[in-house]
Amino acid sequence: MEKPRQGFWGLWNISFGFFGIQIGFALQNANMSRVFQSLGAEIDNLPALWIAAPLTGLLVQPIIGHLSDRTWLGRLGRRRPYFLTGAILAALSLFFMPLAPALLAAAVMLWVLDASLNISMEPFRAFVGDMLRKDQHSAGYAVQTAFIGAGAVAGSIFPWALEHLGVSNDAPLGSIPDTVTYAFWFGGGALFLAVLWTVLTTREFSPQQLAAFEGARAEAADDAVHALAARGPLASIVWIAAGAIVALAVGWFDLEKEVYLLGALLAAYGIASLIAARLARAGRGTNMLASIVGDFAGMPALMKRLAVVQFFSWSALFIMWINTTPVVAGAFYGAPDAADPGYQEGANWVGVLFTVYNGVAAIAALTLLPLLASRFGKVRTHIIGLLCGAAGFASFFVIRDPHWLIASEIGIGIAWASILAMPYAILASNLPQAKLGIFMGLFNVFVVVPQLLVATVMGSIMKAFFPGQPIWTMAFAAGTLCIAAVAMMRVNES
Repeated sequence: MEKPRQGFWGLWNISFGFFGIQIGFALQNANMSRVFQSLGAEIDNLPALWIAAPLTGLLVQPIIGHLSDRTWLGRLGRRRPYFLTGAILAALSLFFMPLAPALLAAAVMLWVLDASLNISMEPFRAFVGDMLRKDQHSAGYAVQTAFIGAGAVAGSIFPWALEHLGVSNDAPLGSIPDTVTYAFWFGGGALFLAVLWTVLTTREFSPQQLAAFEGARAEAADDAVHALAARGPLASIVWIAAGAIVALAVGWFDLEKEVYLLGALLAAYGIASLIAARLARAGRGTNMLASIVGDFAGMPALMKRLAVVQFFSWSALFIMWINTTPVVAGAFYGAPDAADPGYQEGANWVGVLFTVYNGVAAIAALTLLPLLASRFGKVRTHIIGLLCGAAGFASFFVIRDPHWLIASEIGIGIAWASILAMPYAILASNLPQAKLGIFMGLFNVFVVVPQLLVATVMGSIMKAFFPGQPIWTMAFAAGTLCIAAVAMMRVNES
């Protein structure tokens, strides 16, 4: 038995909600450093303030993936309850974010916003796999990527467009410009309406239908939990020891205090795996902790290799989101201080640049990537995309006129389109349907872990080797994309 083939409007409705979600992410990515600096944050403290976003994703995505695999709320379905809940919370967060009275309040709101966006976003990845036949997976993720790009264009361009419509872009230190405030409010409304469209226009397959579609591939037993029960404590002890070593290194090498978080996470996973193994041995394999840890330890080989690629790809992206505003304002507008009018001008230009790379991604997802994939395959297409992004980041060192940075963003946009489409298209065709949510959630751990690493370690690196020169973060971004391209050579898409 096979799933019915989706037409144009079916593909549209399945992914349209991601248009709204990406508006939220774009507003966050392009403006949070600006919000923090406007409220008095120093540039060296930006990575620490951004920790909330990846840490939230690390905790939320596997949990939501696990729960959405096991949810069925009648007519509302399997994934859609999470779309709707996350959208409501994210819209409220976007409304209250620009009203934050102080830096700490803004950091807390970022935590709430990112958690809400992740609640909506994570099931969307599995939703494409749920609703589409295997021969439509590439098309489905390409359409989703196009909506991601279009949503990011809308979110990124909001402040710039509002300024040109006469809304004030000036703000004394300690306050947020009206352009950003209104952009967050409009974005929250757009996010909710777009997700509501997908919720109202799609009907999910029931668990019985999905089992019939899966056929012989349906899992009779949870082999991952059985393997976890049989595992000794050595691996868990190694994780705990690694966390202790990282914590000690903070004092030995005078690293930034945020690195303590990295050590704590390593040790926490070691402790969680010990508890999960004990639960599995006691016959409690259906426990959420045992299931998540068991599936993480038992990831398919293909997924592990793609995880390495994701790790380095998203390291570069998070470097870009944190640092592009201070890089452009300081290196191209001569305004490193947020109180300088030139800083706000540079920050608005970053919104335009982010619009360009997202617009390029939307177009490339529907045109360039399918053409390359049909000729060279998904793996080689992704390698080409990653190298285009590396060239875009490297070009920051040879360009002098900020307007020419648009050329840099074209390469970054091609990489962004490929990162959002190719790995997921490869995975969706090779994962069991019953565990698509949890495996997509675990795969996204390798999206957020590098962000945590950047947030905790990058500040120490820049302070030690490139103080007051944030443009060197672009060199790190180019280098990590090159490493990702090399790692992709180990992936066999068949």
